[in-house]
Amino acid sequence: MSEPVYRFSGHESFSCRYAWIPKAVEAIQNDPCIFSNIDDAMVELGLGKNMVQSLRFWVQVMRVAEPSDANGLQLTDFGMQVFAPSGFDPYLEDITTLWLLHWQICSHVANPLFAWHFLFNRYKEPEIVRSNILETIERESLKLARPLAKATLAQHFDIFMHTYVPTRGAKNAILEDNLDCPLAELGLIENNGQKINRKGKLESAYCFNREPKPDLSIGVLLYAIDDYWRRYKPDEETLSLSELTTGIGSPGQVFKLPEDEMRSCLAQFNEWDEDFEYKESAMFEQLKRVKRDYVASELIAFAYEGVVAHA
Repeated sequence: MSEPVYRFSGHESFSCRYAWIPKAVEAIQNDPCIFSNIDDAMVELGLGKNMVQSLRFWVQVMRVAEPSDANGLQLTDFGMQVFAPSGFDPYLEDITTLWLLHWQICSHVANPLFAWHFLFNRYKEPEIVRSNILETIERESLKLARPLAKATLAQHFDIFMHTYVPTRGAKNAILEDNLDCPLAELGLIENNGQKINRKGKLESAYCFNREPKPDLSIGVLLYAIDDYWRRYKPDEETLSLSELTTGIGSPGQVFKLPEDEMRSCLAQFNEWDEDFEYKESAMFEQLKRVKRDYVASELIAFAYEGVVAHA
């Protein structure tokens, strides 16, 4: 697999906000070229120029829409199945949709968003402290072919944080019309008080929530495992528990699931889905794909059935 080409920009300094995705879906259905004319898009969506460009970026990063032949955008199968008027969640009201969108952002292999790829997969420190992270990201960026300004790196990291950390209110008080990204509802990143940074100053600290995720359904996890399998290990008949929990781009890393929780979820596959078989012994723990021709739409439909991914 070739080295990824990381993306650091395109979000125009905005995380994706409530109501943006449903607005974009409706606009694209009415006019696939709506985003090709900024002035028309501003009027139709009620957003400023930079926000329109940001929304175009997010609908593609979330795999809700993709470029079409006519210099416009068309909804993906995923976008239609979830957000069309007759879809599972046209108004973005179901936590299942948020978990799926989070997976879609994190599952790009060739052109991943750098902060998402690095922090979810490769960052091993127990806490996320902004000044410390920016130093680390700057060092990482020096390994890339093109130099990047510190301001670009800082903005990119801040957008990552704004995606998962609410700007105000408690988790259950997040309102649809506020400035937060809906993915903040997932609770993947938590405030951890103030810590002394590398420069000896107090600074806000955050950490990943590595506890079981009671609102993550078996269906979402199965969709993510199948997607990960196809992107990273397409020729393998089995995947080990370790690969699924700690592998780069794995569901365990993206959802921050501890190994015991992943093991518990995989064991349930034997009960809920006969096309995947989980084997556990003293020598190995692995998931076997019995059926190899899954259609993603089947798994998405299963995700909305509400079977929780914990014992």
